Amino acid sequence: MRDIAVFTGSAHPELAAEICEHLAVPLMPTKISRFANDCIEVQLQGNCRERDVFLIQPLVPPTQEHLAELLFMLDAARGASAGRITVVLPHYAYARSDKKDAPRISIGGRLVADLLTTAGADRVLAMTLHSPQVHGFFSIPVDHLHALRELAHHFRGYDLSNTVVVSPDLGNAKEAAAFARLLGIEVAAGAKQRFADDKVVINSIIGEVADRDVIVLDDEIAKGSTVFELLARLRERNVRSVRVACTHGLFTNEAVQRLAAEKEIEEIVCTNTVPIPAAKRHEKLTVISVASALAEAMRRIHNGESVSALFH
Repeated sequence: MRDIAVFTGSAHPELAAEICEHLAVPLMPTKISRFANDCIEVQLQGNCRERDVFLIQPLVPPTQEHLAELLFMLDAARGASAGRITVVLPHYAYARSDKKDAPRISIGGRLVADLLTTAGADRVLAMTLHSPQVHGFFSIPVDHLHALRELAHHFRGYDLSNTVVVSPDLGNAKEAAAFARLLGIEVAAGAKQRFADDKVVINSIIGEVADRDVIVLDDEIAKGSTVFELLARLRERNVRSVRVACTHGLFTNEAVQRLAAEKEIEEIVCTNTVPIPAAKRHEKLTVISVASALAEAMRRIHNGESVSALFH
């Protein structure tokens, strides 16, 4: 794979290095510096000319800093005559800003998509976008992966004879149903209303969960407000145990420690799309790598092979 060049910013260099190990290619160095006036300067310290360039950068806190890095990396690669530039977004934070649900607010997901395209991106490789309509925000090709296979592989190690997958809301029910099919078990969903970033209400659960073992599946967990609200409804139905799974484990405000303190929750499972610092680690937390899935998708993009075949 001599024609490939992989770079990363400062958001998650460990994941980028692991992806490059699977691809058997070096991770090219990137120099990120600041001028005296706090402006960012990015230099890609590897040959990009006519190469298939991949820029790996999840949009994680500090999100705006990492977005600026990515935009400058794109501009640098375009200016260095890259043959094609693919942005690898393990986590697209602005996908949550996908609709106008209040007066005079911006739709950040669409705006950032336009910024990436304008800066030089030719295509995007993303993992578990918050909602399907985010695809339509991009005017360039988007390959959308999910982590359901990796998560399912982990849960197959348990006795699932009395287990049900529960989606916290109806919007995620389709993903939860696909996950349940992979495990060969039933699915249920909560009826959720969101009133603020950290204020949600789940009035009921559609499906049978009483006296069952539950796997709660969501796309991301930040403060954990939705999971705590769902847990209250599950307690009312006397579930036997709860395991929580998500793709993006942001875990703000000590969410891991707060979730782990709940006696019903036996395990919290996430992937490494975002970095999990030591301060957020806990004995109940299991982190699964998606580096091999991202690497295989990158290999297929580079070779002009089908990425959708990864889902079969």
